[in-house]
Amino acid sequence: MTADWLAANDYWFAREVLQRGVALVYVIAFVSTLSQFPALLGERGLLPVRSFLATAYGKRQPTLFRWRYTDRMLRVVTIVGALAAASVVVGIPQAGPAWVPMLVFFVMWGLYLSIVTVGQSFYGFGWESLLLEAGFLVALLGSHETAPPVVVIWLIRWLVFRVEFGAGMIKMRGDRSWRDLTALYYHHETQPMPNPVSRFAHLLPRSIHRLEVLGNHVAQLVVPFFLFAPQPVASVAATIIILTQSWLLVSGNFAWLNVLTIILAFSAISDPVAHAVIPLIPAGAEVGIPIWFGVIVLAFSALIVVLSWWPLRNLFSRHQLMNASFNRYHLVNAYGAFGSVTKERFEVIVEGTRAEMPDDAAEWHEYEFHGKPGDPARVPRQFAPYHLRLDWLMWFLALGSRDSRWFTVFLTRLLEGDRATIRLLRVNPFPGEPPRWIRARMFRYQFATRDERKRTRLWWMRDAVGTLVPPVSAKPTRRDPP
Repeated sequence: MTADWLAANDYWFAREVLQRGVALVYVIAFVSTLSQFPALLGERGLLPVRSFLATAYGKRQPTLFRWRYTDRMLRVVTIVGALAAASVVVGIPQAGPAWVPMLVFFVMWGLYLSIVTVGQSFYGFGWESLLLEAGFLVALLGSHETAPPVVVIWLIRWLVFRVEFGAGMIKMRGDRSWRDLTALYYHHETQPMPNPVSRFAHLLPRSIHRLEVLGNHVAQLVVPFFLFAPQPVASVAATIIILTQSWLLVSGNFAWLNVLTIILAFSAISDPVAHAVIPLIPAGAEVGIPIWFGVIVLAFSALIVVLSWWPLRNLFSRHQLMNASFNRYHLVNAYGAFGSVTKERFEVIVEGTRAEMPDDAAEWHEYEFHGKPGDPARVPRQFAPYHLRLDWLMWFLALGSRDSRWFTVFLTRLLEGDRATIRLLRVNPFPGEPPRWIRARMFRYQFATRDERKRTRLWWMRDAVGTLVPPVSAKPTRRDPP
């Protein structure tokens, strides 16, 4: 027996994109964790997981590390997760019964949940919850032996709606610059991690920036409602979202937020529309959904509907929360970004010296990060959808982040010459012996105008504005008291 009324046989192409695309983002997330987590949160990390799990809040988190954390166990978790995700990317689980890809996705979701819930500030980003929620929903799409369940297709559209409409509402309730259409006078320059296109986008005429903001409002406040319209209107709405998210991807580095939103938007593109655009896309088969699988899908879907009450209420609340989870499992979350726009860009520049004393005669050398601006002559690179977690927290630090405990430990690790910490950086100016002194200064950064670029060959113009951390040393000096 089959539950034919649950079958969405016009969405086989959408399912392929959703399953393989979300799995690919999981591969990136697990690889990112494997390369960065031990130095940031491991046994000798900047915010050690063991210390976090000793707190009352940490003990309540759903994680495999609750009873024991080791860097070796973390590596096993990330490798298993990455291999499971890679198997979906190449299509192995989808060739079996419907429970196989469901099981593989639930494994990926559970392993990554174990990481996010102990990740503290380094994993406190909306796209972490978005990936978890997406993985949970896509797990219910079945395999090639079944049709895509229509209720899951609609729930994924509901997720896209919350991402887009939530971001639009947080902007309208937040910074005035979004309402007077001036936000992009500043945003391309002050965003957390600019890329090679950001400067060119910033230097566009202000009339273009105003049109950008207006287009953003339409794409986030109006278009998402049409995701629930009949075809081909829903496909047109999804295409608009894909195009606007692509521009955000091209002009900035927002980890996998834009890529994942683009992938999820394919839930509203039907096979006939996709085939009309790309004739090579084959039509899906007319198959049903086994009763047992339909029961599982409906049970989990009912759970999602119940959990949707809190984010739905949040969307229309005067005190709307941005990037909030209403349960420990990061299911059915609230999303949104850039409710306020920074008007000036400040950067924390970390410097070291081997001089005996940090006086005017000392020669200071800068540490260079992979993504965040440092050397004014260096052109920013494209890293998204890869996530540079340390670089992102450095941006929040420059804004006056309240939680900066990790930064004190970071400076200590540099003074110790800790290899794991140094591997997170692009340039270590002290490859042999670590510096004697470390300091952190604040600079104001602005994109070079066309004339300044021609004259100086610099990408950024910067001015020193103060000291965040005065010179500190891990070694006694002749002037230190005994």
